[in-house]
Amino acid sequence: MDTHEQLKEMVRQKYSQIALQDKSTNQTSCCGCGSCSDTTGNSFHEVCSSMNEDYAELKGYIPDADLGLGCGLPTQFAQIKKGNTVIDLGSGAGNDCFIARAEVGPEGRIIGIDFTPEMIEKARKNAEKLGFNNVEFILGDIEKMPLSDSIADVVISNCVLNLVPNKKAVFQEIYRVLKPGGHFSISDIVLQGTLPEPIRHAAEMYAGCISGAIQQNDYLALIQATGFLQVKVQKERPIVIPENILRQYLSTDQITAFYNSSNRIVSITVYAEKPY
Repeated sequence: MDTHEQLKEMVRQKYSQIALQDKSTNQTSCCGCGSCSDTTGNSFHEVCSSMNEDYAELKGYIPDADLGLGCGLPTQFAQIKKGNTVIDLGSGAGNDCFIARAEVGPEGRIIGIDFTPEMIEKARKNAEKLGFNNVEFILGDIEKMPLSDSIADVVISNCVLNLVPNKKAVFQEIYRVLKPGGHFSISDIVLQGTLPEPIRHAAEMYAGCISGAIQQNDYLALIQATGFLQVKVQKERPIVIPENILRQYLSTDQITAFYNSSNRIVSITVYAEKPY
């Protein structure tokens, strides 16, 4: 079993590759997840595509910042107000940050945090090109954010925490950086039931946001245990992995059993508040 740091380094390397590609290239090379084509020529981009939601109609959408890596639209549910300070965890090329900027207006502040230098560089170039002087991107680990206590009104994140081994530390950090009465809205991948072990332990599926997922009940319990209130799932959407992808990890009988079971991979957007 890979260690905590080995898993993080694997994710960092894969998302460094993604940062060097555009959305269309990522979707034809399995989101930059490396060598993952199957024997029929299909690839893990189908997994990424099955998770991704369409941003095109959202105010502030910048196509150059959209690498097609999300599993929800957290900004749509985040109740962001004019003048807010918003932190985006795992900000990538800046997609959700720029959507959030359209909500906070010029008087607000957006901080994106990512631990991949190539992503930070790409996001900064996007912000500079757009002339956004109230959006900043910081290189850092969301398990230990390089930010002061109680500075954010809202924290958002899109399909990132499932990649982080120590989710407890991330929720504790979210609690720390939120102002009293602040809240978060996070889109993520969780499980309902048991994921077959061959998938859970497959490194490529981990980087594709699936085998790093935990049980939905455990995920919500972790949020509550951190001290958050008003915890609620704002949106839930099942993720269906194509059969040709599963064939790389499961036998025909295992695939049939998986599809016929109540076990599911789910995209959720969850909300919670830090008490005053």
